[in-house]
Amino acid sequence: LITSLTGIFLQCFVPPQVNFVACQLFALLMALLFRIYLHPSKTSPFIRHVVATLLGLYLALFCFGWYSLHFLVQSGLSYSVMVFVGLEHMHKYCFIVTLGYLIVCQVTRVYVFDYGMYSADFTGPMMVITQKITSLAFEIHDGMTKREGLTPSQKYLAISRMPSLLEYLSYNCNFMGILAGPTCSYNDYMAFIEGTGYRPRHQENANGKENGKYRQSEPSPKKDVISKLCTCAVSLGIYLSLCKLLPVDQSIDDEFVRNTPFPLQIVYLYVAMLALRPKYYFVWTLADAINNAAGFGFNGYNKDGSPRWDLISNLRILDIEFATSFKLFLDNWNIQTAQWLKRVCYERCPINPTAATFLLSAMWHGVYPGYYLTFVTGIGMTMAARAIRHNIRPHFLVSDVHKRVYDVITWAATQVAISYTVVPFVLLTVGPSLKFYRCVKIYKLKIYKMTASIHKFNSKNIKYDNKVYKMTTKYTNCHSKENRNT
Repeated sequence: LITSLTGIFLQCFVPPQVNFVACQLFALLMALLFRIYLHPSKTSPFIRHVVATLLGLYLALFCFGWYSLHFLVQSGLSYSVMVFVGLEHMHKYCFIVTLGYLIVCQVTRVYVFDYGMYSADFTGPMMVITQKITSLAFEIHDGMTKREGLTPSQKYLAISRMPSLLEYLSYNCNFMGILAGPTCSYNDYMAFIEGTGYRPRHQENANGKENGKYRQSEPSPKKDVISKLCTCAVSLGIYLSLCKLLPVDQSIDDEFVRNTPFPLQIVYLYVAMLALRPKYYFVWTLADAINNAAGFGFNGYNKDGSPRWDLISNLRILDIEFATSFKLFLDNWNIQTAQWLKRVCYERCPINPTAATFLLSAMWHGVYPGYYLTFVTGIGMTMAARAIRHNIRPHFLVSDVHKRVYDVITWAATQVAISYTVVPFVLLTVGPSLKFYRCVKIYKLKIYKMTASIHKFNSKNIKYDNKVYKMTTKYTNCHSKENRNT
């Protein structure tokens, strides 16, 4: 009760962002103590599960008050489905129940509690819990129904026994990931709890020489934790310095649109989105550092023998900022969510998996219309990027100079395309998003015209190639016939 009252007091008089950072720093301290005093060599997995779960529930109650009960309700309903529904269809029902409960909570928070009274964004942790529950359900289905045709990744992630209630709650609600994730596989989490996470994981990626030489002693995450905390400090400083100076909604201001040349509007849009990204860099990198400080996240060794602590990292900042394609950007942004979407939707959906994956991503993010506008636009951008890369890139591979020119052009195009796509995600509502589309309609028409011309050019080439192929085949057949007659 005291914890709940204290949390409510802080929610009313302390900005939620400050409360979140304070709780994450407390989780970082607990992670250090957890690794030192509750090391697998000193205590049993049962104790580690209990402590991780209780600390996680304490942080949830402190941050969100009684809203945190939704975490337990969602987890309880899903666990009941896993236990009482047959294995053949358990994963489907579990997916529907878990995602449905999340959507109900999102609708309630956005359209009920946010009007006229304070409501903490308790659906943020529920999004991560949803990923964990649905992934677990599919992994249990893969492991206990002995299905054929599983991919190597699905075979590795498959679970051969039903987790106990304590293991299940520890996986979903541990203090390291309760507030900001990231999500992880159940097998990796259990390896961390049991102290077997330093063994080689994927056999196809395990180098016998490296593992034999370096796996004898447990690597220390200290260097990586310090490096990630420095990244957090820089990201937070950049975000606090620029977020007020470069608001995204400035791009739809009537005076700005009327008095600013269109190329400068595009430049401003890119810089504004660039100033917004450090917020996510800070949150995800801090969450990664907390897990690493507890000893979770080891992912083998580099060629020089240095340990890698990126098993559950959620982003690669340099690869994001210098991405030369839409796909490369998405592959390095919110990595664990992309992996979740791939495992539960893209690899399993029999009809149009790309569209289904974008739709699931929009539903998972929330109920704001801007999310759906972003992901619908993302489908078109993805298809356009594939067409451009397939038809244009081969012409630039004739030399290194041409390749560099192509990389520069595609980098600029990718950054502009990402900025254009993500604006409704930031603006959230329909009105400002449609206003933004009207403001940059010329840019949109240019993209569509370019894509259409590429498809037209490709179609002509295909027709011409087919015609040449038919003529060549006819000529070859005639000569073959003459040779046989001779």
